[in-house]
Amino acid sequence: YGLGRFGAKSYVGVIVSLSLVRELGPILTALMVGGRVGSGITAEIGSMNVTEQIDAIKALGANPVKNLVVPRVAAAILVLPVLTLFADVIGITGGMIISQIEFGISPYAYYDSVIKFLKMSDIFSGIGKSLFFGFVIAIVGCYQGMITSGGTEGVGLSTTVTVVTVSIVILISDFFLTKFFWLF
Repeated sequence: YGLGRFGAKSYVGVIVSLSLVRELGPILTALMVGGRVGSGITAEIGSMNVTEQIDAIKALGANPVKNLVVPRVAAAILVLPVLTLFADVIGITGGMIISQIEFGISPYAYYDSVIKFLKMSDIFSGIGKSLFFGFVIAIVGCYQGMITSGGTEGVGLSTTVTVVTVSIVILISDFFLTKFFWLF
């Protein structure tokens, strides 16, 4: 309602799309995936560690990092940008629906403002953040799983540490990544 007072209703699409693509899409997606997937990775590898399955992998002459860590890191790096793009599209479409209902802005005017102001550099900065966040989620999850000890209590503690660590690293690194992408 504040935008109407200043005659800025036509900027709703711009505000929604830029905030989603640059910041909210990558961060919220990473926080959700970090909580769910990061803790899952830690629980799985941690359970393997406390039941000495990782020692068995080493005894067979296989590299546990190559077999357990690398596929999870690669999957997180590949999937998180896709999920972020999906969240961006859903968020921008949801913004269009709400702006039509609340402000009476036509879908054409909404998408026209989105297309005029949203640049590829904005999209690439969000994707770049997602790539980094995917790496962080998988690395922290795998690391915490590999150092888990103390039976089932240790697995529970490691999953909690993973969720907290991933959340903090995502929020702090987002600040620096935003500064970095603003340089270009």
